[in-house]
Amino acid sequence: MAQQEHRIVGPDHLVAGRHRLRSKLGGGGMGSVWLAHDTLLDREVAIKQITFPADLTAEAAATLRARAMREGRLAARLSHPHSIAMYDVVLEGDDPWLVMEYMPSRSLAQALNVTETLPPLQVAQIGAQVADALADAHTAGIVHRDVKPGNILIADRGPDAGTVKISDFGISRAKDESQPGQNSVITGTPAYFAPEVARGGDPTDASDVFSLGATLYTAAEGQPPFGIDEDPIALLHRVAKAEIMRPSRSGEITDVLLRMLEPDPARRPTMTQARDLLARCVTGDDSSISYVLDAPLRESDGTVPFWARRGASNRPARPARRLSSTASGLPAAPQSVPLQSVPRPSPRLPQPPAFESKKNTVAGLPVPLIVALAVAAVLIVILVVAIAL
Repeated sequence: MAQQEHRIVGPDHLVAGRHRLRSKLGGGGMGSVWLAHDTLLDREVAIKQITFPADLTAEAAATLRARAMREGRLAARLSHPHSIAMYDVVLEGDDPWLVMEYMPSRSLAQALNVTETLPPLQVAQIGAQVADALADAHTAGIVHRDVKPGNILIADRGPDAGTVKISDFGISRAKDESQPGQNSVITGTPAYFAPEVARGGDPTDASDVFSLGATLYTAAEGQPPFGIDEDPIALLHRVAKAEIMRPSRSGEITDVLLRMLEPDPARRPTMTQARDLLARCVTGDDSSISYVLDAPLRESDGTVPFWARRGASNRPARPARRLSSTASGLPAAPQSVPLQSVPRPSPRLPQPPAFESKKNTVAGLPVPLIVALAVAAVLIVILVVAIAL
């Protein structure tokens, strides 16, 4: 195996002769994201260094590098108000760098560190806007492949506060593109995989729908539909069998989420249909769908939700749920059931007002008290008569 060496970079490093790194915004399995200044166009950008496993052969690394360049440029052709724009993809040394729009924001994953769950109708609006962007990508022949809370951004300051955008089309690909060496690197996040992808199938439009449904489920329920597990193999077993945990907090959007999480890809709505279903959860009809798709997130009083505001403090991290083991040695998901057997929620009817029982009362007074008063009155009359005689 040829060891792949990645240059160590830091603030003030100049990428491709024009993008000067300022500060690190985050990182993950496929590289680090930096805030940078485009010295040519004098604007702030986000720039992501794509890295590959160190033990790849030189041939495999070259194949993946070429694919990253091709897919980055493909994503750069997309333009949508709810998608982080991909400006360019460049080579610096041996690593591709994705140059993207910079939006001061927090991810949906970070928001869920501020509040355990989000109100269902806010989740529906987020989902409708992201689905609108993904539907546009699907129309252009591009599958995202990594829809998850960490890739949904909400602007947290300035005039754009509350604006929702899907990011990281960096591992997206054209639907009809062959995938040389695809078994060398697994892309995506298992907790949000569609069952067919967990079983080894190619990502499709329908798997993006499932991943978005799993992401919205997480925002409404407080954890992914397949639970939390440190063992990715055990998690993939549950994903492959479509064993979701019974939703209990998603309220008005439960039915739409279950449709998006159908085990059979052919039975899921398209991304456009999912967008409209989610928007109708907010409006109740078709009259204001365009408003739901265009408006930034707001509370009923017109303010940006507290969990999306800059400076909102993170709550202490919640401990991961411990899953009990089964006879097979794989962890068992609590309350796991096949998706098709998950019942639709019954509407919650208002409880009738409570009234005190009127039984055994006269004029609002208990019968025993009335009897006692009557006996006392009779005794007083008898005493008065006796005295008079």
